[in-house]
Amino acid sequence: MTIHRVETPEWEVLRDIRLRALADSPDAFGSTLERELAFDEAMWRSRCVTSTSYLAECDGVTCGLVAAFCPTGDSTETERSSLELVSMWVAPQYRRRGIAAQLVNEVLELARREHAESVTLWVAEGNGAAGALYERLGFVRTGKTDGLPGRPEKCEEQMRFQVA
Repeated sequence: MTIHRVETPEWEVLRDIRLRALADSPDAFGSTLERELAFDEAMWRSRCVTSTSYLAECDGVTCGLVAAFCPTGDSTETERSSLELVSMWVAPQYRRRGIAAQLVNEVLELARREHAESVTLWVAEGNGAAGALYERLGFVRTGKTDGLPGRPEKCEEQMRFQVA
């Protein structure tokens, strides 16, 4: 298994795995398959610039994805107060192999390099496996909840990792 950072020329690979993730686990994300199917090339390319994405590959197959971005948008590249972890997904046939933990650790390493104070994320209700994974990696529940974007009937909970 290898993990690498997505570069803009790989926008199609990023698009394809993101669409697979949305189709497989629609209740885990704040977006929908229908919404992102409508994105054009420019939108996918911009995602490669506005966020940092990592892909996991096993046996020549792209099998996992995670991304992070600076939620305030006003921090410099070398000094960010917080990163938000988003788009975490591993293909079902590759789960329980430690891939998710390695993807999350890539974001935590990015946070350290970028001098971020913390990494936050949101876990959708009913996604106990994800919540347990994040807790094992040192994230704590903040007690903050919100409606899932686009689906306010579903709730999500914030978790935070304090970068040392």
